[in-house]
Amino acid sequence: MRRALIILAWPLIEIGLFVVIGGEIGLWPTLAWVLLTAVAGVLLLKFTAARGMMLLRGGMDPAALRDGAPVTGLLRGLAALLLILPGFLTDTLGLVLLLLTAVPPLRQKLQASVMRRVVPAGAAGMGFGTAFGQGPGPRSPQGGDDILDGEWVEVPPEANRNRPSRWTEIE
Repeated sequence: MRRALIILAWPLIEIGLFVVIGGEIGLWPTLAWVLLTAVAGVLLLKFTAARGMMLLRGGMDPAALRDGAPVTGLLRGLAALLLILPGFLTDTLGLVLLLLTAVPPLRQKLQASVMRRVVPAGAAGMGFGTAFGQGPGPRSPQGGDDILDGEWVEVPPEANRNRPSRWTEIE
C-alpha cells in the first residue's frame, strides 16, 4: 500500500516542483536544467555501461569484485536513469545517489546495504544452472526429474500458407 501511494504521489510532487521552481527561475532555465540533466544522465549511463563491458570482457578481476565494482555500476546506472527522467525530485535523487557512490566510505556502506538484500543465484532453488545444460535442473517435490512427454507433427510450409496457426488445433 505504501509503495502504491509513493507511485501515485511521485508525479504530483514532480508537477508541484516544476510549478514552484519553474516560477522562481523561469521557463528557459527550467528547460535548460531538464535538458542538461538528461544529457548528463545519458552520458553517465554510456560510461557506466562501457565500464561494465570492460569488466565483463576482462574476466571480472577479483580486485574489482572485492571493491564492489558491479554494485557501484548498478548504483551509478540507477543514478543515470534518475537523471534522465524529467523532474527536479528525480534529478535530486540521482545527484545524491551519484555523490554517495563517489565518496568511498559512503559507497562502502551503500554497497553493504545492497548486498544484504541480494540473494545469490541458486539460493532460492530456482535452478539457474540449467540454462545451457550446466548442472542439475530443478527437482520435483517427489525427488524425481520433471519430464514432460509430447508429440509433434511436421507440416510442410506450402500446406499452411492460407491457414491460421496450427497451434490451436487438437489432433
